[in-house]
Amino acid sequence: MIYHGIDLVEVGRVREAVEQWGERFTQRVFTPRELEDCGLATRAPRFDSLAARWAAKEATVKALGRGLSGLGAAEATVPLLHLHEIEVRRADDGRPQLVLHGAAAEAAAALGLDELSLSLTHTREYAMASVVGLAGLP
Repeated sequence: MIYHGIDLVEVGRVREAVEQWGERFTQRVFTPRELEDCGLATRAPRFDSLAARWAAKEATVKALGRGLSGLGAAEATVPLLHLHEIEVRRADDGRPQLVLHGAAAEAAAALGLDELSLSLTHTREYAMASVVGLAGLP
């Protein structure tokens, strides 16, 4: 079985959220490692990289067939995910990879996912992510 999720986000909207809400936003959405990787703590933030990670999280939620915590929670029949439970890391060879925690990891296990593959791209204006999950590999 193949599971797919895709998301496109405007870099400016992520920048506005960081500037308006600061840590209240970043700590709810991103892990400390992601914030460090995107330069939020030590240098000028890379908003394009933050936006790509946001898109990756949204695409993962779609691939897992789940909703987000706080959005339609009263009507949810499956556990909802928190974005900080989906982490984007850089593999040793430079490729982006997903690390799932908590309810996100449980959702992937429930689907029997053998592999999650992530592709990211961004410009100054937009960031996009595609997530493909494979289950039942021989």
